Amino acid sequence: MNHELDFPAGIWEAFARSRPPVRCSPGYLIYLQDTQATCFYYLKSGQVKSFIQSEDGAERVLNVYAAGSLFGEASFFDELPRVSSAVAVVPCEIVPIDRELVTQEFARNPELALAMMKYLARTVRLLSGQVDQMAFRPARWRVASYLLTLAGRDGTVSCTQDDIAAAVSASRVTVSRVLNEFAQRGWVELGYRAIDLREPDRLKELCNL
Repeated sequence: MNHELDFPAGIWEAFARSRPPVRCSPGYLIYLQDTQATCFYYLKSGQVKSFIQSEDGAERVLNVYAAGSLFGEASFFDELPRVSSAVAVVPCEIVPIDRELVTQEFARNPELALAMMKYLARTVRLLSGQVDQMAFRPARWRVASYLLTLAGRDGTVSCTQDDIAAAVSASRVTVSRVLNEFAQRGWVELGYRAIDLREPDRLKELCNL
């Protein structure tokens, strides 16, 4: 889910001014589901995946974050246990943001606090949309919608077909079939761990049908 389509580029960099980043290797678990959130994170570089896991070990991807994103903020602000886990997909640099840093930056820049409120509200809206699409929409719609919400400003989605399958509650075979159909129509171009949206308007039209 791309929260930041209409946020100014680099808006969250203020959180990284006074703290050195922590370097994470691929596969590093940044936080775990059901743990307390003493901080949230600014992703300075790399890519991070958030996911939920059921008691039987089944995993569902919620989001794949690109550089410049915030993640883990919801549980930090509501002070309840985390509802998801987060893992580094590639080498990452992350900046932990604790209450001291939040208070400091909000006092320095009240507009940042307003932007954060909008960001949190956007999270709720997009999660509600995910619930709706998982429950009632066909696979082609779910895949198209997921690609559109995850795409960066350059129209690129950085994830695997397994990630998409887990996120939209479909089999990998189904996701592969849908993506190949989109590629044959010229709507997307499939690459290694990346999908370029060549004609996002076509995907939007599909989602609006």
